[in-house]
Amino acid sequence: MIDGTPLHTAIAARGELLFLPLGGAGEIGMNLNLFGYNGQWVMVDLGVTFGDDSQPSIDVIMPDPVFIAERRESLIGIVLTHAHEDHLGAVPYLWRRLGGPPIYCTPFTASVLRKKLPEHGLSREVVIHEVPLSGEFTLGPFRFQMITLTHSIPEPNALAIHTPVGTVLHTGDWKFDPEPLIGDVTDFDALQKLGDKGILALIGDSTNVFKSGEAGSEAAVRESLTELIGQFNNRVAVACFASNVARLESIVVAAAANGRRVALVGRSLHKMVESARENGYLKSMPALISEDEVGYLPAEEVLLLCTGSQGEQRAALARIASNDHPHVTLEEGDAVIFSSRIIPGNEKSIGRLHDKLIRQGIEVVTEQDHFIHVSGHPARDELARMYAITRPKIAVPVHGEVRHLHEHAELARECQVPIAMVVENGDVLRLAPGEPMILDKVPTGRLAVDGNRLIPLGGSELKQRLRLTYNGLAVATLVLDKKGKLQADPVLTLHGLVDAEQDEGQILIDKALDAIEDVVDAFTSGGRGGDDTLLRDAVRAAVRRTVHSAIGLKPVTEVHLIRL
Repeated sequence: MIDGTPLHTAIAARGELLFLPLGGAGEIGMNLNLFGYNGQWVMVDLGVTFGDDSQPSIDVIMPDPVFIAERRESLIGIVLTHAHEDHLGAVPYLWRRLGGPPIYCTPFTASVLRKKLPEHGLSREVVIHEVPLSGEFTLGPFRFQMITLTHSIPEPNALAIHTPVGTVLHTGDWKFDPEPLIGDVTDFDALQKLGDKGILALIGDSTNVFKSGEAGSEAAVRESLTELIGQFNNRVAVACFASNVARLESIVVAAAANGRRVALVGRSLHKMVESARENGYLKSMPALISEDEVGYLPAEEVLLLCTGSQGEQRAALARIASNDHPHVTLEEGDAVIFSSRIIPGNEKSIGRLHDKLIRQGIEVVTEQDHFIHVSGHPARDELARMYAITRPKIAVPVHGEVRHLHEHAELARECQVPIAMVVENGDVLRLAPGEPMILDKVPTGRLAVDGNRLIPLGGSELKQRLRLTYNGLAVATLVLDKKGKLQADPVLTLHGLVDAEQDEGQILIDKALDAIEDVVDAFTSGGRGGDDTLLRDAVRAAVRRTVHSAIGLKPVTEVHLIRL
């Protein structure tokens, strides 16, 4: 509410330019940004993040778009900056919930997105407008201008969003790579012209704000990989992000330079290579071989390019390490190169994968051992250069945790940006007219993909599942007459708590059964045996108390009463 007026009504009346992040501000991943003017909204990016050990069975997580879903009639389009999962991965899950808005992106991003739609039944429904590199288009009061940058995927774009009250430069993910190998170099002329005309606000990537210097060039990685692969005499596997098309090409080129043939192992690699070739990339990359052909070649002539650099259990490298892959194996004396960084939160899964490989006598090489990876995000010198070129009046850090956002804001001030505003998911920031100001806070949250449905990440279903995971389940069954007397011995089953076939487990079950009988006897003698609700609660408490006293856990406890 603003002055007692519903937020969307106040916006339409006041003609203010608003920025509202619903994901990606205060966290890395799940980017969802909204720009509002005169009651109309455009969305920039709609991404996901991935689950970890703290959420059993949850693989994909995304922002809850409840604010804009309730105003879907005013959402006039979704603009995607590039094809990384944390920028477009939620589109197939949320597109219908958002009212089916048109989508605008460059051709490579469109190719990647189209390959995701069939499994959601959306291949014929989603309208995708392909925008050429450096192209322009208009959505309501917003005129968009694509600005070519460099990143770790083809066709990354900054967006110059021109409005009646000023121009916003939304950087997306970027860095200044002088030799990106795939795609064009940064369009510095376009950035300079925008800066000369005047930029109201720069909304920018904060991922590497704590890293000094520059991110580094992809060309340097190719040279280093070529040298490293030449050091091994047996089979070599390389794990990297499937979306880093330049890195894929570098690995294939480095392998060829050392007399090796490359097989892609992992479905997402094949899809990404297909999207790249559809858009004219990878034309000169050496020919690949299939997984079936690997076993017919000498070990020293093979390189396996695998998914699974983050330790994902279902990815190709994890299956290979577990000897569970149908076509590909590794053995003692082979080597695995992790040409990637560790995404925060994946340390445990990656560590387990490393241990599994090392136990089999397989050498593991990471970026700590050799120069085999550069980030796709700007370090401090690049951020300072961006501010020097564009000279915005306002800096709004995004794409970072809270510590990244505050550090980025301080850096912007050091770069002579007059105003730096730190916002988090749900903050409604007025950019113009007048001084920038946080006007309101709207509801935010996270949704999780659970089977074939979306559920709130903090909802009762997942809380219950976590309780079951960490505390186990006890199920008691009682057969009673109308007065509450037991007509058969009670039955108790403990799941995930003790082994009933061992003496210790049977002793605990016997104690809990005695406690149940004591409760039933007390209720019967007190004339309360007919009250199912009170009896069920008392039995539940007795079981939990007995188990906790014995093993220190308070299980989720279900009590089934059967009346004869």
